[in-house]
Amino acid sequence: MKDEIINRVANSKLVTFDLEDLYPTGERVLFDIKDWLLEGLVLREKEFRESVKNYNWSQHQNQYIALTCSTDAIVPVWAYMLLVVNLEPFVEKAIIGDLENLETSIYQDIINKIDVDSFKNMPVIIKGCANKPVPVNAYTMLIKKLKPVAKSLMYGEACSSVPLFKR
Repeated sequence: MKDEIINRVANSKLVTFDLEDLYPTGERVLFDIKDWLLEGLVLREKEFRESVKNYNWSQHQNQYIALTCSTDAIVPVWAYMLLVVNLEPFVEKAIIGDLENLETSIYQDIINKIDVDSFKNMPVIIKGCANKPVPVNAYTMLIKKLKPVAKSLMYGEACSSVPLFKR
C-alpha cells in the first residue's frame, strides 16, 4: 500500500512523561490558625495550647495540610511545629504555606523518588495541559531530574512539542 498512513510517533522511541499521572489522591486543606489567636492577631501561648489540646486532629486523616495565618499576626515557629506534632499521626503531609506551596512540596517528594534509569539516552516529551493542579515548579524539578540522562527533552504533545534540550 503506497498511501498507507504511518504513525511515526507510535513507532518512535519517544517517551511521554505525564506529571498528572503522579498526582496523589487525598484532600488538600488550608488550615488557617487566625481563629486561634486573640482578635486574629496575638498568639497567647496558654490559650493556643488549649486550642491545640482540644482540637480533633483525627478529622484530618489522610489529608494534605497547608498551615497558614491569613492575618498579619507574627506567629512564632514553635506554634506551627506544635500543630505538625499533632497532625503528623493523621496526615499525609503538612507544610507551612499556601495550597500552591503544598502541591509543590508533594510533587518534590514524588519527583525525588523517580528512577530515571529508564529514560537514559531516550527522547522524552513532558506532557502539558494537565487537568489536575500540577504546580508549575513540578515541571522545572522534573527537567532537572531528567536532563542528566535523557537524550532530548520536549514539552507539549507529540504532534506539537517545544524542544527544550538536546544532547
